Amino acid sequence: MMGRGHVARVETLAAGAVTRQVLGRLVVETRGPGFTEITASVAVFLAESGIANGLAVLLCRHTSASLLIQENADPDVQRDLATALDRLAPRHAGYVHDAEGPDDMPAHIRAMLTGVSLAIPIVAGRLALGTWQGIYLAEHRDRLHRREIVINLNGA
Repeated sequence: MMGRGHVARVETLAAGAVTRQVLGRLVVETRGPGFTEITASVAVFLAESGIANGLAVLLCRHTSASLLIQENADPDVQRDLATALDRLAPRHAGYVHDAEGPDDMPAHIRAMLTGVSLAIPIVAGRLALGTWQGIYLAEHRDRLHRREIVINLNGA
């Protein structure tokens, strides 16, 4: 049965004009498939921006890597996520697009499933992430890559 929860009224955390924006680029050198946590780099960029309240928008400029918000406490979560992605988009599945190798099309599918952008509220000068949440770049290709993430901070 649906509708059994209680939804509280939205609490205002901050209000006012957007008076500042900062645009940056983060480069991540990957070593093959896996998850690279970038939370600390984004948090430092935010701290240096002087923005107290607003929005952080991140975009991975690639079609075979993605951005995730996931648990950052137990590394088993990352192993299980990689296993799930292998099942959802296996290599050697007879894809038509294979010009760059058997990992290419599965990487595109994995990026489509997980997404290439994130929007994270900024509250009191911090990313409004949950206790066990971290920001990750997910590399879906088998070899080394240089990945770029564009970060736009807006707020006051």
